[in-house]
Formats: sequence, C-alpha cells, structure tokens
Amino acid sequence: MDAKNPYAVGLGKLGGLARAQGTTREQRQAWARLGGLARAKKHSKAELEKWAKLGGRPKTADRDEP
Repeated sequence: MDAKNPYAVGLGKLGGLARAQGTTREQRQAWARLGGLARAKKHSKAELEKWAKLGGRPKTADRDEP
C-alpha cells in the first residue's frame, strides 16, 4: 500500500481545525446530538435501554451477539 501524501494529510488537519474554530458551542453540540441519534438508529430499543442502565454502549467484545 502506498504511503499517504504528507501534504494532503497536513491540509486535512488544517481543515478540521478551521471548522472547529469557526463554530459555536451550540453548533458542535447539535452535530454531536445528530451523530448520536444516527448511531442509535442502528440498534434496537431494548439494546439502547440496557446500555443506558449500564452507563453507555459496551465495547464490541463485551456485547452479547446472537
């Protein structure tokens, strides 16, 4: 596999920093909330309730898979 272009990596890091600096706390909270909702749609209501009681989603190795 070819190594990543270091110039492209540097530009990507700058883009993330610029986006973070140009947003308000409320915008970042809204994006985090939307991301959490999108991830929650992948799981059943029973799983989500079980994890809420445990204090969060378990690691993949800890989950009981069928």
